[in-house]
Amino acid sequence: MSSAKTMQAVLEVANLDTSFVTASGEIKALQGVSLHVNKGEILGLVGESGSGKSLTGFSINGLISPPGRVMRGTIRLHGEPVLGRSAEDMRRLRGRRIAMIFQDPMMTLNPVLRIETQMRDALRAHETLSRAEARDRAIAALDEVGIPAPATRLTAYPHQLSGGMRQRVAIAIALLHQPDLIIADEPTTALDVTIQGQILALVQRLCRERGTALIWITHDLAVVAGIADRIAVMYAGRVVEMGPVDAVLDRPAHPYTRGLIDSVPNRNSRGRRLRQIPGRMPALTDLPEGCAFAPRCTHATPACAVMPEMRALSHARAVRCVHPLSEAPG
Repeated sequence: MSSAKTMQAVLEVANLDTSFVTASGEIKALQGVSLHVNKGEILGLVGESGSGKSLTGFSINGLISPPGRVMRGTIRLHGEPVLGRSAEDMRRLRGRRIAMIFQDPMMTLNPVLRIETQMRDALRAHETLSRAEARDRAIAALDEVGIPAPATRLTAYPHQLSGGMRQRVAIAIALLHQPDLIIADEPTTALDVTIQGQILALVQRLCRERGTALIWITHDLAVVAGIADRIAVMYAGRVVEMGPVDAVLDRPAHPYTRGLIDSVPNRNSRGRRLRQIPGRMPALTDLPEGCAFAPRCTHATPACAVMPEMRALSHARAVRCVHPLSEAPG
């Protein structure tokens, strides 16, 4: 894994801490987050609500607003540092080399502007183009994401499109500048299963063809199983397990990952009570000493009172646990 990471890594995040500094003290929302994504690779970032998934994406893209602040760590895009850049530098980077797709396309699309106006503005923010050139690029982008009659759709307002169509437009805007990295924050959650499947297949194909690196943020393990190459599991602001998606889902090493998998309904559990992880995720203002999952973990011992470090289980697997369920999975 190390050689592939060195040669092909588009994004490298190391020891990232993000906090919210309030009058009552510092709230540590992300602690020691480290991950990487290679060219053409899809990394699934999963966990319960409040685990830090979206905040990780926002931190990478420089979208943390006061009182939030990235306190320490490194973020590199093709080896170039991202943290510490001026607001103007980040504006030039954002959208051109790092794009983001939000859960609700209406967070991306302005309801009072036609699709053509919004796509033209996105193009002109980073390139000098004539109106005709911008229109041609916009039509090509809409066509690439499978929107029928793309020239006609340019004249529409967002409310005149279906939810799936709006999300395709948002993806087209993210792809306009052929970015090195796309961060997708649960972009299919509000869509029906059929449209969701179409969007997943579309994104997967585009990543393979263009070599774009993608971080897919979701709580849906079924989606991750179908789209991702690798998976990073987050809990209470930390990555607790990482590895190839099939290996992690088939033989999870962290008890939390096991709990997430067991909580997914399946056809063999008809008529039975659904499994669940006992308790709830602790508030960031009241994290326990040591492993934050210990109060909910059936494998916890006094040794869990000390925060474990991420440790390698194999060349491609790592886990943050004193008592992993398997010492050498996958």
